[in-house]
Amino acid sequence: MNWTIVYFNEDVQEAIGSWPVGLRVYYARITERMRIHGPNLGLPFTRSMGHGLLEIRVKGKEGMGRAFFCTLVGRKIVILHADIKKSRKTPAKELEIARQRFTQIQKQGER
Repeated sequence: MNWTIVYFNEDVQEAIGSWPVGLRVYYARITERMRIHGPNLGLPFTRSMGHGLLEIRVKGKEGMGRAFFCTLVGRKIVILHADIKKSRKTPAKELEIARQRFTQIQKQGER
């Protein structure tokens, strides 16, 4: 049974859609693997950010992109936030956006 990938909102999907072509192609390859094999592909494709938050690591000639995600019951992967990485370390601001959205998803699931 395959996994389903959904986006937190349209802005997240548009952010990824605005990435350079090479990064979008690599992102598509990674997410296709995730649909078939599940979200835990491991490095260099995915990495845990702790407490149920994970990231997709996209690398290409144009730079690096990151898409933060979580998983839900029913084999669902939710892409929470995405950005183009400009420094070696993940900016705290970008990580905080993903964590806030993850908390929102968790609260919705409790209802």
